[in-house]
This record gives sequence, C-alpha cells and structure tokens, in this order.
Amino acid sequence: METKSLNVELRSKTGKGISRQLRRDGRIPAVVYGKGIDPSAISLDQRELMKLLSGDGGMNSLITLNGGEGLSGSVVIVSDLVVDPLKGTPKHADLHKVNMDEKVRVEVTIRLKGTCKGVKDGGLLDFVKHTVEVECLPAIIPAHIDLDITTLTIGHSIHVSDLQLPANVRLLDDQKASVVSVLGKAKEEAATEA
Repeated sequence: METKSLNVELRSKTGKGISRQLRRDGRIPAVVYGKGIDPSAISLDQRELMKLLSGDGGMNSLITLNGGEGLSGSVVIVSDLVVDPLKGTPKHADLHKVNMDEKVRVEVTIRLKGTCKGVKDGGLLDFVKHTVEVECLPAIIPAHIDLDITTLTIGHSIHVSDLQLPANVRLLDDQKASVVSVLGKAKEEAATEA
C-alpha cells in the first residue's frame, strides 16, 4: 500500500474551547500515540484528512506526517475518527504510529463482485459481514478483500473461511461466520391467504 502525506502542527493548548476554534478554522484536533512515544497533541486540516481517507485503503491508509517537532516522517494509521452525526464532518482523530517491521491488527472492507445466481432466481442477498479483522505488516495491509458471489445460489452462504487473502495476511475473525448468503423466495400462497 502506498504511503500518503499529511501536514500537521503541534498544539500546546487542549480543551473544548481550543478544539472549537480549530474546527471553525477548518482544522481538527488529533492525538498521535504509539509504542515508544509519548502521546502528542496535534492539529490537522480537516479536508486534507478526509481526502486521504476517501481513497483506496480508507482508515487503513498509511500516512506520513509532515511537520510537528519530533513527529515529522512518522508513519501512522487512523485508529479512531469521531464524526459529527449531523454534519458528517470529523471532530477528532486518533493517529497510531506504526513500526513498519511489526504486525498490526486492522479491519478490512469486503467488496462483493458480480451478481449471484440466487438473486437472478428471485432470492434476496443478505450481506451480513462487511469487514473482517486481519493481522499483517503495515506495508501489505489490503485496501479491500474482493469476494466473487456469481455462483451463490438460494439457501447457500459464503463464510469467512472462504475468503481469499493475500500472502502473509492472517485472518482473525471466526472462520464459521457467514459473510453473505441468499435467502429463499417468500411463499406466494402465504401472501394470498393474508
């Protein structure tokens, strides 16, 4: 996965008032933490962060920090993003500094490919599990996991154990959990009796 770049500034003041002022200026408060470093309060451009996260990889994007004394050049991933429920804009971010030689645990999105045979036959697609937890080195975090559903028929499911993962990526979720299934047609007789 390619590394993206983000400009940050250290902030000495914390609290609600400063956070509100940052948001009015188009910036959001954030904290950088990780193994071997003290947590650092920073601020970053709201639009710049959202642009980085909207691309391939989403929250698992590797981000190199620019600026911020002692943080410049650090590689981070967004471990938590607090979003305003009404406006949909970010309010706060937690950035986790990663060591490129140590494995990390992340949630990866599952993308369905194709139209399944069961839906063409009148069934209903039930997409239960949209993400799975994996463990791997930061450089090989998959942007997403593609799942081909074209052969799925009514009454059948695809489970976590059926997912095809890249080499050196370990799945941490329950292997028996259902990812997607096709539910059968509702009986027409029951509908007419009602």
